[in-house]
Amino acid sequence: MAKKLFLISAVLLFIISCSKKTDKGSTAPDNPIVPAADTVTTSTINFKGVNWADTRDNFADDWLILSGLSVSDNETAINEKTDKILTAFQAKGVNTVRLPVNPSTVLQDWWTRYSLIIKKASLKGMKVILAYWEGASSRDGIVDNSTAFWSMWDKLMTNFSNNGNIYFEVFNEPHGYNLNDLTSLYAEWLTRFPSLPRRRIILDGAGYATDVNGVGADNRFNGCLLSFHFYTWFDNKQTISDWELPVKSLNYPARTITTEYGVPMTNGKNYLGYPGSDQEVTYLQGMTNQLHDRSIGSIYWPGLRTGDSYSMFSFDGNNLVTNNPSGLTRLQYAWGAGTVDPLYATFVPGTFYKILNRNSNKALDVNGGSTSNGGNIIQWDYSGGANQQWGITSTGDGYFSVVNKNSNKSLDVNGASVAAGTNIIQWDYSGGANQQWRIYDIGFGCYKLYNKNSMQALDVNGGSLNNGTQVIQWYWNAGSNQQWKISVP
Repeated sequence: MAKKLFLISAVLLFIISCSKKTDKGSTAPDNPIVPAADTVTTSTINFKGVNWADTRDNFADDWLILSGLSVSDNETAINEKTDKILTAFQAKGVNTVRLPVNPSTVLQDWWTRYSLIIKKASLKGMKVILAYWEGASSRDGIVDNSTAFWSMWDKLMTNFSNNGNIYFEVFNEPHGYNLNDLTSLYAEWLTRFPSLPRRRIILDGAGYATDVNGVGADNRFNGCLLSFHFYTWFDNKQTISDWELPVKSLNYPARTITTEYGVPMTNGKNYLGYPGSDQEVTYLQGMTNQLHDRSIGSIYWPGLRTGDSYSMFSFDGNNLVTNNPSGLTRLQYAWGAGTVDPLYATFVPGTFYKILNRNSNKALDVNGGSTSNGGNIIQWDYSGGANQQWGITSTGDGYFSVVNKNSNKSLDVNGASVAAGTNIIQWDYSGGANQQWRIYDIGFGCYKLYNKNSMQALDVNGGSLNNGTQVIQWYWNAGSNQQWKISVP
């Protein structure tokens, strides 16, 4: 009898010991420790992703059913379809998938199957962003039900806090909060989950995830990642350079991920070609240029959403089809993969052009109609004078000489200086690098001009609107005072 009591006591002690370990969370069977596949902290460029969305745009009061899946799918079907879709994503260069979550999906019966998608992606070495979407019946940019909201996050932490490939985005597009109230919500979230590594927490900018700088400036969130969104309807921009500005304006590029951006992919547009006056083409080229140049990770909206013209892919039940190869190439370029051909301008030999600053609408002008070496280049109201007309001739490799009709002298960076702010003058053409200009077509009849020697842009000093303002070279900033409209008079 004593032996039996001893054995029973030993078993009970073992069960209690195991139970205590599970309470700590670190060794719970449903929350195994998974080391992060990505340990880069100097940039977010390793987030190369797409959104996988519900057909209803993720705003749902009930379960979220990702495109290509069905509520009638059992666990085997979910696993098989998910594996096909994720494998196809990876073949296109995708290493991150952003998935929606809401209380109904996480706290009700569908979770048993939905969680398989998350686990499958993680096991394939992908990063998974779980982003909270509010319900369709509200869509006011405010947490729908606080109790359900926190219960959802508690369960997600119970399941995935130890998985280094899972990232948690507190609230998609929290436009119903002012900045102060939003940061209070974020602070409460961080207080509730203090042990979660900051690098796995993603905080949307205020508004429609646009005011990233405001959230990023709050030192309570140091180390957290930031989520930025931008679409064509957010601002009425035109040229490629205009569309570079939203990404250029981000103050915390090493922490920011553009978790949504996109344009139609089912209309046959060529997103690699000359843009003309197509706002969607200039948008995608400008956004991807800057995401690439600033090493900012990006998650395209959507990678897969049935019936959405913006969807990069379609799924027929077995295969993932690319809806627009040129759009995918732009997306891959943003991720740092591959190259895109520069859009060098073309001009007709022997033709003279007027060159108007986009900001001031004033002409590139040789001051006083001078024919002397060293004559200053200024801006002035266009009058049609020969000192305001320019011959543009290719010198090869996308570079051009720009020669004044009146003086037959070349647009020249004074003294071949590489210093920002150096005056632009005219001088006898000698073929020097300081007299050669790379001219890019940025759409809507506008161009940007880079000097070959300094790699700085042709710029109206200070963005002035005044006649007589000196034209200089300056670091490229995508300002309209660095954009030029070139046309035949």
